[in-house]
Amino acid sequence: MKHYPRLEDALADGMRLAEAMSLKFASVEFPHGGGKAVIALPTPEIPHGEARRHLLREYGAFVNSLGGLYSAAPDMNTSALDMDVISEVTPFVFCRTEASGGSGDTAPDTAVGVLHGIRAACRFAFDSDDLSMRSILVQGAGGVGGHLIDLLMEADARVIATDVEPGRLNPLREKGIQVVPPDSALSTECDVLAPCAVGGVINARSIPTLRCRVIAGGANNQLERLEDADLLRERGIVYAPDFVINAGGVLHGGGLEEQHWTREVLDARLAGVGDAVYEIVMLADRNGISADAAARRIAIGRIAEANP
Repeated sequence: MKHYPRLEDALADGMRLAEAMSLKFASVEFPHGGGKAVIALPTPEIPHGEARRHLLREYGAFVNSLGGLYSAAPDMNTSALDMDVISEVTPFVFCRTEASGGSGDTAPDTAVGVLHGIRAACRFAFDSDDLSMRSILVQGAGGVGGHLIDLLMEADARVIATDVEPGRLNPLREKGIQVVPPDSALSTECDVLAPCAVGGVINARSIPTLRCRVIAGGANNQLERLEDADLLRERGIVYAPDFVINAGGVLHGGGLEEQHWTREVLDARLAGVGDAVYEIVMLADRNGISADAAARRIAIGRIAEANP
Protein backbone atom coordinates (compact mmCIF):
# COMPACT_ATOMS: atom_id res chain seq x y z
CA MET A 1 0.00 0.00 0.00
CA LYS A 2 1.73 3.15 -1.19
CA HIS A 3 1.44 6.22 -3.35
CA TYR A 4 2.57 6.06 -6.95
CA PRO A 5 2.91 9.14 -9.20
CA ARG A 6 1.24 7.24 -12.06
CA LEU A 7 -0.80 4.06 -12.36
CA GLU A 8 1.84 2.81 -14.80
CA ASP A 9 4.35 3.02 -11.95
CA ALA A 10 2.08 0.91 -9.74
CA LEU A 11 1.76 -1.72 -12.47
CA ALA A 12 5.50 -1.82 -13.06
CA ASP A 13 6.19 -2.18 -9.33
CA GLY A 14 3.59 -4.92 -8.99
CA MET A 15 5.08 -6.85 -11.90
CA ARG A 16 8.62 -6.63 -10.49
CA LEU A 17 7.41 -7.66 -7.05
CA ALA A 18 5.42 -10.57 -8.50
CA GLU A 19 8.52 -11.82 -10.32
CA ALA A 20 10.49 -11.57 -7.08
CA MET A 21 7.82 -13.54 -5.23
CA SER A 22 7.99 -16.35 -7.81
CA LEU A 23 11.76 -16.45 -7.50
CA LYS A 24 11.49 -16.28 -3.71
CA PHE A 25 9.27 -19.35 -3.44
CA ALA A 26 11.52 -21.33 -5.77
CA SER A 27 14.67 -20.21 -3.94
CA VAL A 28 13.47 -21.68 -0.65
CA GLU A 29 11.77 -24.66 -2.34
CA PHE A 30 8.24 -23.77 -1.28
CA PRO A 31 5.50 -25.30 -3.49
CA HIS A 32 3.91 -22.15 -4.89
CA GLY A 33 4.16 -19.65 -7.66
CA GLY A 34 4.39 -16.03 -6.61
CA GLY A 35 2.18 -13.02 -7.17
CA LYS A 36 1.83 -9.51 -5.85
CA ALA A 37 -0.82 -6.85 -5.55
CA VAL A 38 -0.38 -3.15 -4.96
CA ILE A 39 -2.94 -0.75 -3.52
CA ALA A 40 -2.03 2.44 -5.35
CA LEU A 41 -2.88 5.39 -3.11
CA PRO A 42 -3.84 8.69 -4.81
CA THR A 43 -1.80 10.72 -2.29
CA PRO A 44 1.21 10.00 -0.04
CA GLU A 45 -1.01 9.98 3.06
CA ILE A 46 -1.72 6.48 4.39
CA PRO A 47 -5.47 6.09 5.12
CA HIS A 48 -6.71 5.28 8.62
CA GLY A 49 -9.97 4.49 10.32
CA GLU A 50 -13.09 3.87 8.28
CA ALA A 51 -11.44 5.03 5.05
CA ARG A 52 -8.81 2.33 5.48
CA ARG A 53 -11.42 -0.33 6.25
CA HIS A 54 -13.39 0.61 3.14
CA LEU A 55 -10.27 0.44 0.97
CA LEU A 56 -9.20 -2.93 2.39
CA ARG A 57 -12.66 -4.42 1.94
CA GLU A 58 -12.70 -3.24 -1.68
CA TYR A 59 -9.32 -4.85 -2.16
CA GLY A 60 -10.56 -8.05 -0.51
CA ALA A 61 -13.50 -8.17 -2.92
CA PHE A 62 -11.07 -7.95 -5.82
CA VAL A 63 -8.92 -10.77 -4.40
CA ASN A 64 -12.08 -12.83 -3.94
CA SER A 65 -13.03 -12.31 -7.60
CA LEU A 66 -9.90 -14.26 -8.59
CA GLY A 67 -11.32 -17.40 -7.04
CA GLY A 68 -8.20 -18.49 -5.16
CA LEU A 69 -5.65 -17.91 -7.92
CA TYR A 70 -4.09 -15.30 -5.64
CA SER A 71 -3.97 -15.00 -1.86
CA ALA A 72 -3.10 -11.82 0.00
CA ALA A 73 -0.63 -11.35 2.84
CA PRO A 74 0.80 -8.27 4.57
CA ASP A 75 3.64 -6.18 3.16
CA MET A 76 4.58 -2.50 3.07
CA ASN A 77 2.16 -0.36 5.11
CA THR A 78 -0.16 -3.29 5.86
CA SER A 79 -0.41 -5.54 8.89
CA ALA A 80 -2.02 -8.65 10.34
CA LEU A 81 -4.88 -6.46 11.55
CA ASP A 82 -5.44 -5.36 7.95
CA MET A 83 -5.55 -9.02 6.92
CA ASP A 84 -8.37 -9.49 9.45
CA VAL A 85 -10.35 -6.80 7.63
CA ILE A 86 -9.63 -8.30 4.21
CA SER A 87 -10.72 -11.73 5.49
CA GLU A 88 -14.19 -10.30 6.16
CA VAL A 89 -14.82 -10.49 2.41
CA THR A 90 -12.47 -13.25 1.17
CA PRO A 91 -10.97 -16.45 2.58
CA PHE A 92 -7.89 -16.07 0.37
CA VAL A 93 -5.66 -14.31 2.86
CA PHE A 94 -2.67 -15.34 4.96
CA CYS A 95 -1.27 -13.94 8.20
CA ARG A 96 -4.35 -12.70 9.97
CA THR A 97 -3.85 -12.01 13.67
CA GLU A 98 -3.47 -15.04 15.89
CA ALA A 99 -6.70 -14.03 17.65
CA SER A 100 -8.47 -14.43 14.29
CA GLY A 101 -6.91 -17.81 13.60
CA GLY A 102 -3.96 -16.64 11.50
CA SER A 103 -0.22 -16.88 12.01
CA GLY A 104 0.18 -13.20 12.85
CA ASP A 105 2.94 -10.76 12.02
CA THR A 106 5.52 -11.95 9.47
CA ALA A 107 8.13 -9.32 10.31
CA PRO A 108 9.85 -11.14 13.22
CA ASP A 109 10.48 -14.29 11.16
CA THR A 110 11.47 -12.28 8.10
CA ALA A 111 14.09 -10.62 10.32
CA VAL A 112 15.29 -14.02 11.56
CA GLY A 113 15.80 -15.17 7.98
CA VAL A 114 17.67 -11.96 7.18
CA LEU A 115 19.92 -12.54 10.20
CA HIS A 116 20.80 -16.02 8.93
CA GLY A 117 21.47 -14.52 5.49
CA ILE A 118 23.76 -11.87 6.95
CA ARG A 119 25.73 -14.52 8.80
CA ALA A 120 26.09 -16.55 5.59
CA ALA A 121 27.22 -13.53 3.56
CA CYS A 122 29.75 -12.63 6.27
CA ARG A 123 31.04 -16.20 6.33
CA PHE A 124 31.79 -15.83 2.62
CA ALA A 125 33.15 -12.28 2.77
CA PHE A 126 35.10 -12.42 6.04
CA ASP A 127 35.57 -16.17 6.65
CA SER A 128 33.53 -15.82 9.84
CA ASP A 129 29.86 -15.49 10.70
CA ASP A 130 30.66 -13.98 14.10
CA LEU A 131 28.65 -10.74 14.00
CA SER A 132 30.27 -9.36 17.14
CA MET A 133 33.16 -8.45 14.85
CA ARG A 134 30.95 -6.52 12.40
CA SER A 135 29.42 -3.09 11.95
CA ILE A 136 25.97 -3.39 10.37
CA LEU A 137 23.93 -0.46 9.09
CA VAL A 138 20.17 -1.11 9.02
CA GLN A 139 18.42 1.24 6.61
CA GLY A 140 14.81 1.36 7.79
CA ALA A 141 13.79 0.67 11.38
CA GLY A 142 10.18 -0.35 10.73
CA GLY A 143 8.71 -3.85 11.02
CA VAL A 144 11.50 -6.01 9.67
CA GLY A 145 14.30 -3.51 10.27
CA GLY A 146 13.27 -2.92 13.87
CA HIS A 147 13.24 -6.63 14.67
CA LEU A 148 16.53 -7.11 12.83
CA ILE A 149 18.15 -4.39 14.93
CA ASP A 150 17.13 -6.23 18.11
CA LEU A 151 18.53 -9.52 16.77
CA LEU A 152 21.80 -7.87 15.77
CA MET A 153 22.17 -6.32 19.20
CA GLU A 154 21.65 -9.76 20.77
CA ALA A 155 24.48 -10.96 18.49
CA ASP A 156 26.71 -8.14 19.82
CA ALA A 157 27.07 -6.50 16.40
CA ARG A 158 27.85 -2.79 16.24
CA VAL A 159 24.55 -1.53 14.89
CA ILE A 160 24.10 1.69 12.95
CA ALA A 161 20.57 2.70 12.01
CA THR A 162 18.64 5.19 9.93
CA ASP A 163 15.00 5.87 9.06
CA VAL A 164 13.04 8.59 7.28
CA GLU A 165 10.68 8.78 10.27
CA PRO A 166 12.47 10.62 13.12
CA GLY A 167 10.13 9.10 15.70
CA ARG A 168 11.65 5.69 15.16
CA LEU A 169 15.17 6.89 15.87
CA ASN A 170 14.92 8.30 19.41
CA PRO A 171 14.27 4.88 21.01
CA LEU A 172 17.30 3.55 19.14
CA ARG A 173 19.50 6.36 20.44
CA GLU A 174 18.33 5.51 23.95
CA LYS A 175 19.64 1.97 23.39
CA GLY A 176 23.04 3.38 22.48
CA ILE A 177 22.69 2.71 18.78
CA GLN A 178 24.50 5.05 16.41
CA VAL A 179 22.00 6.89 14.20
CA VAL A 180 22.89 8.49 10.86
CA PRO A 181 20.82 10.76 8.57
CA PRO A 182 18.90 8.94 5.82
CA ASP A 183 20.59 10.88 3.02
CA SER A 184 24.07 9.78 4.11
CA ALA A 185 23.29 6.21 5.18
CA LEU A 186 24.33 4.50 1.95
CA SER A 187 27.72 6.19 2.00
CA THR A 188 28.38 5.49 5.69
CA GLU A 189 31.28 3.13 6.30
CA CYS A 190 30.20 -0.28 7.61
CA ASP A 191 30.86 -3.96 7.09
CA VAL A 192 27.28 -4.80 6.15
CA LEU A 193 24.56 -2.62 4.67
CA ALA A 194 21.09 -4.02 5.38
CA PRO A 195 18.42 -2.23 3.28
CA CYS A 196 15.08 -2.75 5.02
CA ALA A 197 12.92 0.01 3.54
CA VAL A 198 11.88 0.89 -0.02
CA GLY A 199 13.38 -0.74 -3.10
CA GLY A 200 15.67 0.61 -5.80
CA VAL A 201 18.25 2.09 -3.43
CA ILE A 202 21.12 0.09 -4.93
CA ASN A 203 21.69 1.69 -8.31
CA ALA A 204 24.26 3.25 -10.63
CA ARG A 205 24.16 6.46 -8.58
CA SER A 206 24.59 4.94 -5.12
CA ILE A 207 26.94 2.04 -5.88
CA PRO A 208 30.05 4.23 -6.40
CA THR A 209 29.47 5.79 -2.96
CA LEU A 210 28.99 2.55 -1.02
CA ARG A 211 31.52 1.89 1.76
CA CYS A 212 30.49 -1.63 2.73
CA ARG A 213 31.72 -5.14 1.98
CA VAL A 214 28.33 -6.86 2.12
CA ILE A 215 24.73 -5.93 1.20
CA ALA A 216 22.20 -8.15 2.95
CA GLY A 217 18.82 -6.79 3.99
CA GLY A 218 15.10 -7.36 4.06
CA ALA A 219 13.80 -4.86 1.48
CA ASN A 220 12.19 -6.03 -1.75
CA ASN A 221 13.67 -5.08 -5.14
CA GLN A 222 16.80 -3.50 -3.68
CA LEU A 223 18.42 -3.26 -7.13
CA GLU A 224 17.05 -0.57 -9.40
CA ARG A 225 18.12 -2.60 -12.47
CA LEU A 226 19.41 -6.14 -12.90
CA GLU A 227 22.68 -4.69 -14.23
CA ASP A 228 23.34 -3.17 -10.82
CA ALA A 229 24.27 -6.64 -9.55
CA ASP A 230 27.17 -6.65 -11.99
CA LEU A 231 28.30 -3.24 -10.73
CA LEU A 232 28.36 -4.62 -7.18
CA ARG A 233 30.43 -7.59 -8.32
CA GLU A 234 32.90 -5.26 -10.06
CA ARG A 235 33.31 -3.39 -6.79
CA GLY A 236 33.84 -6.61 -4.83
CA ILE A 237 30.70 -6.14 -2.76
CA VAL A 238 29.00 -9.38 -1.71
CA TYR A 239 25.25 -9.19 -2.38
CA ALA A 240 22.65 -11.47 -0.80
CA PRO A 241 19.79 -11.41 -3.34
CA ASP A 242 16.76 -9.84 -1.72
CA PHE A 243 14.21 -12.37 -2.93
CA VAL A 244 16.18 -15.08 -1.11
CA ILE A 245 17.26 -13.43 2.12
CA ASN A 246 13.82 -11.96 2.88
CA ALA A 247 11.92 -15.22 2.32
CA GLY A 248 11.23 -15.70 6.05
CA GLY A 249 7.84 -14.02 5.77
CA VAL A 250 6.47 -16.43 3.18
CA LEU A 251 7.92 -19.39 5.09
CA HIS A 252 6.13 -18.10 8.20
CA GLY A 253 2.72 -17.60 6.61
CA GLY A 254 2.67 -20.49 4.16
CA GLY A 255 4.53 -22.89 6.41
CA LEU A 256 2.42 -22.43 9.53
CA GLU A 257 -0.97 -21.95 7.88
CA GLU A 258 -0.84 -24.13 4.78
CA GLN A 259 1.88 -26.72 5.38
CA HIS A 260 1.08 -26.93 9.11
CA TRP A 261 4.71 -26.87 10.14
CA THR A 262 5.67 -26.98 13.78
CA ARG A 263 7.69 -24.11 15.19
CA GLU A 264 10.75 -26.36 15.09
CA VAL A 265 10.30 -27.04 11.37
CA LEU A 266 9.82 -23.35 10.66
CA ASP A 267 12.96 -22.46 12.61
CA ALA A 268 14.93 -24.99 10.58
CA ARG A 269 13.58 -23.58 7.33
CA LEU A 270 14.49 -20.05 8.43
CA ALA A 271 18.04 -21.24 9.12
CA GLY A 272 17.95 -22.67 5.60
CA VAL A 273 17.71 -19.12 4.26
CA GLY A 274 21.34 -18.74 5.29
CA ASP A 275 22.26 -21.98 3.55
CA ALA A 276 20.56 -20.75 0.37
CA VAL A 277 22.43 -17.42 0.47
CA TYR A 278 25.77 -19.18 0.96
CA GLU A 279 25.08 -21.58 -1.93
CA ILE A 280 24.28 -18.60 -4.17
CA VAL A 281 27.36 -16.52 -3.39
CA MET A 282 29.57 -19.58 -3.78
CA LEU A 283 28.01 -20.40 -7.16
CA ALA A 284 28.46 -16.80 -8.27
CA ASP A 285 32.11 -16.87 -7.25
CA ARG A 286 32.81 -20.17 -9.03
CA ASN A 287 31.13 -19.06 -12.25
CA GLY A 288 32.28 -15.44 -12.33
CA ILE A 289 28.73 -14.09 -12.36
CA SER A 290 26.75 -11.80 -10.08
CA ALA A 291 24.95 -13.21 -7.06
CA ASP A 292 21.64 -12.07 -8.53
CA ALA A 293 22.33 -14.01 -11.73
CA ALA A 294 23.31 -17.09 -9.70
CA ALA A 295 20.14 -16.87 -7.61
CA ARG A 296 17.96 -16.53 -10.69
CA ARG A 297 19.70 -19.49 -12.32
CA ILE A 298 18.88 -21.69 -9.34
CA ALA A 299 15.29 -20.48 -8.95
CA ILE A 300 14.40 -20.59 -12.65
CA GLY A 301 15.91 -24.07 -12.87
CA ARG A 302 13.64 -25.27 -10.09
CA ILE A 303 10.60 -23.68 -11.72
CA ALA A 304 11.46 -25.41 -14.99
CA GLU A 305 11.85 -28.77 -13.24
CA ALA A 306 8.42 -28.33 -11.63
CA ASN A 307 6.84 -27.47 -14.98
CA PRO A 308 8.39 -29.84 -17.55
